Amino acid sequence: MSVNLADYEEQLESLEAESRSLLENTWQDAVRVFSPRGIDNYLKGASALQRLGRGRELADAWINSVPRVAREIGDDVVSDLATSCLKLASKTSGSVIEMIIVTSVTAANRLSDPDLFRSYLQFLNTLIAQAPRGIRPMLDNLDVLFNQLTLGGLRRWAMWGAHAHRTNYEAQIQYFGLRSTESQAVLQQERKGTLFVDIQRRINIYLRALWGRDFYMRPTSGDFENREGYRPFIEDYMIHLPDAYDAHNDVPASEIYRAAAAHAAAHLVETKHPISAESLNPLQMAVISVIEDARVEALSIRRFPGLRRIWSSLHTATPELNTTIGDYLNRLAHALIDPGYRDTDEWVIQGRLLFYRVQDRLNDNQICWDIGVQLAHEIMAKKIPFHPRTDVLIAPYLDDNRYFWEFEEFDFERSIAAGYEPPQQVRKHVSVMEFINELDVEFAGDDAQEIWVLGTELFPYEDYGVSYNTLEGKEPVASPIHYSEWDYQIQLERPSWATVQEKRAKPGDIQVIDDIASHYKKEIHRMKFLLDAMQPQGVQRIRKLEDGDEIDINAAISSFIDIRMGLYPDPRVMMRAVRKVRDISVLVLLDLSESTNDKVGGYDYTVLDLTRQATVLLADAINRVGDPFAIHGFCSDGRHDVQYYRFKDFDQPYDDIPKMRIAGMEGQLSTRMGTAIRHANHFLKMQHSAKKLLLVITDGAPADVDVRDPQYLRYDTKKAVEEATRSGVSTFCMSLDPHADQYVSRIFGMRNYMVVDHVMRLPEKLPLLYAGLTR
Repeated sequence: MSVNLADYEEQLESLEAESRSLLENTWQDAVRVFSPRGIDNYLKGASALQRLGRGRELADAWINSVPRVAREIGDDVVSDLATSCLKLASKTSGSVIEMIIVTSVTAANRLSDPDLFRSYLQFLNTLIAQAPRGIRPMLDNLDVLFNQLTLGGLRRWAMWGAHAHRTNYEAQIQYFGLRSTESQAVLQQERKGTLFVDIQRRINIYLRALWGRDFYMRPTSGDFENREGYRPFIEDYMIHLPDAYDAHNDVPASEIYRAAAAHAAAHLVETKHPISAESLNPLQMAVISVIEDARVEALSIRRFPGLRRIWSSLHTATPELNTTIGDYLNRLAHALIDPGYRDTDEWVIQGRLLFYRVQDRLNDNQICWDIGVQLAHEIMAKKIPFHPRTDVLIAPYLDDNRYFWEFEEFDFERSIAAGYEPPQQVRKHVSVMEFINELDVEFAGDDAQEIWVLGTELFPYEDYGVSYNTLEGKEPVASPIHYSEWDYQIQLERPSWATVQEKRAKPGDIQVIDDIASHYKKEIHRMKFLLDAMQPQGVQRIRKLEDGDEIDINAAISSFIDIRMGLYPDPRVMMRAVRKVRDISVLVLLDLSESTNDKVGGYDYTVLDLTRQATVLLADAINRVGDPFAIHGFCSDGRHDVQYYRFKDFDQPYDDIPKMRIAGMEGQLSTRMGTAIRHANHFLKMQHSAKKLLLVITDGAPADVDVRDPQYLRYDTKKAVEEATRSGVSTFCMSLDPHADQYVSRIFGMRNYMVVDHVMRLPEKLPLLYAGLTR
């Protein structure tokens, strides 16, 4: 279906005639670059920039530059670029935003990766706040800077200038314009030997010449969150190489890139089956990794003997290194790749001998497991402690070996098609007449490129009393989201181990919610005074301060009287006006496992009924105070199906729709709590509040049908709580299990839980708990 500019008239109403003409001239080129969703973001961005009122130059720059950005790194970054420009509109001038848009083509070309480009946009936002006069001259020289620096180097160079010339605006202009000696000195210090973007094409040709196939490579940087430092790694069958390498001894950086790419490609080609990490300790895994590296290299050297010289030149371990386990691992790695290396240590000699004995069985990586476990057992006799973080291989070309460990299902066929990303499905909102007159495919499958959405329900001509959605429609399912899980036995994370499936909450009878409010009318009335006290109090004066904004006249007079009487005066004669504002976001996470259907002892209602009642009272309390809040629930059926329900989101009013969803809550399946907490933490991190609270309500310990060890999910939940804490989220658990004291304190901390001994008191306790936590 062809895409016509006339289909987007509503989005283009704000554009001036000149901008509209420019868009028409470039439309065909844009259509070739963008997906349907990308076109929508492209036009929305142009319209939003025009509405800023900074002149049509912003929209013209956007129309000209953004298709070239999408051609370099894909159209997924278009919405990020638009959002960044709109956020910066309140911090800088329109001409600077125009320069950001125009130079984004240079940034996309030099970074060659959408994640690095997003990090670049974050860097610009930080720099404008710290060095507002420096952003324009830096953008003028962006091409020069990116020719010499990685993104991390650019950030360090810019932050040095921002901190050194924080208040000297003229010096800022000189520094960021590369016109000062200190600017050149810091630039020289941050320069790297060879950038990935400059050598990527040659490396691609080199690997294709060796193995006759393409390998997909992406740059990575050690300067930003969620990066793996400057070590290569393989993830989703894609090779990630550092965005820059320095020369190593006498080996140039280009040779290091060649060695790193060839080694990672050898893993992809020669690994047919994963290695099981079950029951292995970190030392055993480290030794097995050394043997596996040697195995794939030996197989590759059989086909391409010249690779031995490239790899062995980067191993520098010598027999004099004998202090740590890492020293011995590096000596063993050197001995296995270089036949000319001499080492008299019995352990290294034994490792080399065992490896040479299995040269005829190198196609089976089980030999790595057998040799590695044996060598790990024997090196323990040296009584040297092992530190997984520091005892690592130092050869710069080696990756972190995450690829071949059995932490997820291994798909060799998928490795052949690494890098292929299927087109994203687009949801397009259309009118009734457009839906009726222009629908090409009436019954599209799940692989449809476009899904047309009506704003209202469509009823058939024959009056069945129900809509087409009810008769024929399928419940839309969000894309599955994968999370890591902590395995306490091997002390490592299993990446992408558990899968969250977001489910649509079924509506129930809203009369149930009204009955709850009527039943607890007294409690609601009693809480009114407490809730009123929690409302923001506006501006308050804090008196008796030594350092404040203004003089407290009464305190100053008292001090003066003390001086006249010969007494030592009270120096606290200042006061400060402070605005009291509540700034907190709360997410209530409900355990909806099968056990919540159990009856409360001696009563005719279930734990789920009490949870629903408590949730209604809590939601009413938070709604009265005015804090943004969300109510979600979860249950699980194994690690591949952690079901997550969003009854109310932060941006949704607490009206009939959330109430009907809460009324329709059901208890089923099991309790994989750690994964649910990670997903809830994802939503809380998107909130901009100063304080974020995750309130977990559960009736038992974490458990699931595919886990036999009761400690496994408890340790994983503890790890999830720690991750939430590091991201600024406070986690509190209210447990309905009378035996929860045995485990809940170890998971959430001594002060971050409450055990409700009498479950029937939950509805009255929960709002009071919220008041105490957010006071």
